[in-house]
Amino acid sequence: MNILLVEDNVSIIKGLVYYAEKNNLHLMSITNIKEAKEYLKTHSDIALIILDITLPDGNGLHLYEEVIKNLNIPTIFLTALDEEDTIVKCLDNGAEDYITKPFSAKELLARVNKVFRHKEKKVLIKVKDITFNIDKAVLFKGDKEIDLTPIELNLVNLLFNNLGSVVSRNVILDKIWECTGNYVDDHTVTVYFKRLREKLGTDVIKTVKGMGYRIDEE
Repeated sequence: MNILLVEDNVSIIKGLVYYAEKNNLHLMSITNIKEAKEYLKTHSDIALIILDITLPDGNGLHLYEEVIKNLNIPTIFLTALDEEDTIVKCLDNGAEDYITKPFSAKELLARVNKVFRHKEKKVLIKVKDITFNIDKAVLFKGDKEIDLTPIELNLVNLLFNNLGSVVSRNVILDKIWECTGNYVDDHTVTVYFKRLREKLGTDVIKTVKGMGYRIDEE
């Protein structure tokens, strides 16, 4: 497992690198936001980020909001601040967990393992006879892979990553525009979902009138 640590405290870095190696984890450390942004541009194999809030060139929360969140990389925040508002903001923005300094490497590793266990459970999502592998972006009906166009795959990914929640038509329109670069309207969305439902052959995609579409957990 590749873990990225963004932290400027040398003692913390040395301790976590040593402890990670003892537990067969590969931990790469970076000490500032600028270098972290560059690293994330060229490395797509990061399983987890451990991110300090207070860094020499800025706020780690801003790095998460501007870059990491869009990459969907699980993140644990490190903070010397125990204010409730800071912690709540981290979690509200999608962070997996946080830990307040000072902390033990053993405690942090326990939280890292908890995130990995949670992620493993989310890799395969099954609804009725439809299974979606989030990591590989592959959809199955029973044991048979369903052949999807790039747009259909993006729509499926969008729905399964928001399982149980309505994905609005505006969000869907934006996703189709992002994929095609062409203007689309509500009728286009209806057509795409009609074709997608035909391929699935199972009524897992629900229409929420006046709002959008949803896939529910079983």
